[in-house]
Amino acid sequence: MNVRDWLHVEDNCGAIDLVLRKAKAGDIVNIGSGNEVPNIDVAKLILRHMKKPESLITYVKDRPGHDFRYSLEWGRLKELGWKPKVRFEDGLKSTVDWYLANKTWWEPLL
Repeated sequence: MNVRDWLHVEDNCGAIDLVLRKAKAGDIVNIGSGNEVPNIDVAKLILRHMKKPESLITYVKDRPGHDFRYSLEWGRLKELGWKPKVRFEDGLKSTVDWYLANKTWWEPLL
């Protein structure tokens, strides 16, 4: 039930661009989305999109000292006028679709 604050890469790049343009030198600005989703839910969404059964999920023991939650306080970023544009489910779907369409790029890496 580990939880992460998920953010699409295009939103991350947009946030970095905004910080470079609007934040003052020395400001500390965390980039987050407020979109905390358990890892297991992400895995299930990926399988659902690929029309695969959840029985493909293999549960493993957490490594010692593993963080159960990664979350950021990103209020300063909101103050600069930023918010995520890509809905989590849409970004996840487009990412899965990209990997399915570009197997010649990543399969040799296996």
